[in-house]
Amino acid sequence: MPDARTALSTRVRALLARRRDPVVAQTLRSTAAATIAYVVALQLSSEPAPLTAPLTALLVVQVTLYSTLTTGVRRVNSVVVGVLIAIGFSVLVGLSWWSLGLIILASLVVGRFVRVDEFVPEVAISAMLVLGVTQVADTAWDRVLETLIGAVVGLLFNVLFVPPVWVETAGDSIEDLARRMRRLLLGIGDELTRETPVERAAERLHEARRLDNEVADVDAALRQAEDSLRLNPRVKEGLLHRIVLRTGLDTLEICAVVLRVIARTITDLAKERKDEALFPHEVGVALQELLAHVADTLVSFAVLVTTRTSESADAAEERLTGELAAARASRDTAADLLLEGVQRLPRQWQLHGALLTEIDRILDELDLDHRSRRLMEELDRHTREQRERRPRVFALGERARGRGSPPDRDGSGRQQTDRSHR
Repeated sequence: MPDARTALSTRVRALLARRRDPVVAQTLRSTAAATIAYVVALQLSSEPAPLTAPLTALLVVQVTLYSTLTTGVRRVNSVVVGVLIAIGFSVLVGLSWWSLGLIILASLVVGRFVRVDEFVPEVAISAMLVLGVTQVADTAWDRVLETLIGAVVGLLFNVLFVPPVWVETAGDSIEDLARRMRRLLLGIGDELTRETPVERAAERLHEARRLDNEVADVDAALRQAEDSLRLNPRVKEGLLHRIVLRTGLDTLEICAVVLRVIARTITDLAKERKDEALFPHEVGVALQELLAHVADTLVSFAVLVTTRTSESADAAEERLTGELAAARASRDTAADLLLEGVQRLPRQWQLHGALLTEIDRILDELDLDHRSRRLMEELDRHTREQRERRPRVFALGERARGRGSPPDRDGSGRQQTDRSHR
């Protein structure tokens, strides 16, 4: 009996832990909204089985409030346009192969003009369904009513039950990417103190290339997090959160590209130095230590980017500062040893220089001053775009917030902006 209770408790905890999973949340929310839409449509529609309402609600309810609002409007437009096209065709022709082809063509063309984006096929689907039934006029308007019911229920569902903010999920993805890069750097460092076959170095290169797929997955999670911050009443600084995460991912993406170049450099060196170590032992140990510091710096940077409280941000910033200092000191030691080795034996000296240049690029990207400038540039760019797009609305918003002169842009001002998001 105790074992059964323990197993049940474990399953319950696992289910509660997965409730923050976007897939689980989307499944539960869509099911609830579709069921409610069907119950409401049963009361208001003359159709015995008004399935259009739950179908619309199912498609309208998205994992974020922003995507729900934008999707709902486009879906309602697509269905209504399709129904109107079907009504017009029903007055002139019946259902035949040529009229079906004609209505599909007209629906797809009109769908492009009304700008329903990905719901262009829905225009044709709505028109075909309505054209193919009897009593077209009554059925058409019932379908419009059911569509409106489903859309309204879907919109109200996300307004009353605000979807979760997926920043934490995106943050976990960013940290996982940084740890994946760290493991790869440590693996490359292990190869520098011993004889490395070309095949093994090539495996590291392929592993570095696969980082592109992981960056794409993190980018998708981040786009979802950005949508969850838009129009969300529970978020006060949505813009700053979005910019902080986006610039952080951009930095890690650049580092992933440079990491791939490092793996390429090591592979080229392995081709030239078969049956011998890539570097003398002392140099290899120094480079291994340097890559270990760079690897830890990547993780510290990701933790800083994804930290949302001021106290934790201060600790993360201090840790990153220490890692950067240690990495730069280790870089100088490795550079001196590489120079001495090249002066004694200048074989493949250009690969040694390339390796140091690539490491310098990563450290420069992770630098705190560089990050502060990047954040300020993105904030300025967004403000400029808003001012140019909606000058009157922007001016009213600035006046309502009581903003005076532009914020301080000195070092302390950048630090204040960089910390305030967490």
